[in-house]
Amino acid sequence: MNARSDMHEIDEEFEFTLEVDGTRPLAELTAALNGVCDRVEEASGPAVVVLWPGPTSPDGRSWPGKVEIREVGRWEKAVRRLERLDAVVIGVIRGTCGGPALDLLLASDYRIGSTDMRLLMPVNEGQFWPGMAVHRLVHQVGAARTRQLVLWADGITADRAGELGLVDDVAAQVADSVRAAALLLGRIAGPELAVRRQLLMEAPTTGFEEALGAHLAACDRELRRLGGAEPEGARP
Repeated sequence: MNARSDMHEIDEEFEFTLEVDGTRPLAELTAALNGVCDRVEEASGPAVVVLWPGPTSPDGRSWPGKVEIREVGRWEKAVRRLERLDAVVIGVIRGTCGGPALDLLLASDYRIGSTDMRLLMPVNEGQFWPGMAVHRLVHQVGAARTRQLVLWADGITADRAGELGLVDDVAAQVADSVRAAALLLGRIAGPELAVRRQLLMEAPTTGFEEALGAHLAACDRELRRLGGAEPEGARP
């Protein structure tokens, strides 16, 4: 089974999937991402979202092309919406991909790379695209490593992605890894996952005293849940 048919099999197995097609106009990809978010938010029970790369731009890296800034803003809001879903988001990097793949990988809870992955940095005429991926990279891998990626990174291989912590698993059989991750993580999907994800995301920029209230609220919510009471609110 080739890689593309393998991922189409995943597409048929999971209810919420999105092929990250870097050749599509930004507005279309934004609409597709919002569509997945709409369906997840309307669903009942734990959900797993699988994002996997489709075709990329002719040169493999230009992103987002000639667009208006309001289109960029809509895209960033859609990625942020994905990042806050009450669902486990699994991002897949398979083969050579670029464009929106980095944005969505960084917004995923669990990241899987194929052994032949090569993630191309979003570049326009030699300049790294200054979108929110830069912000997420600093939070997730640190300022020094982000500086290296922004200023002179070419393509990120599976080994390098593992070293940076950009992927959690490097797999020869990506579909099998997706199934295993969905089975393991699917049971934690829901508001409780969203609460913990938010605490993790806010930790690097929040001082102890400021963070204490949010963490105590989350602890109180968990104690209520364990005691059989309905937790108050979806966020700490």
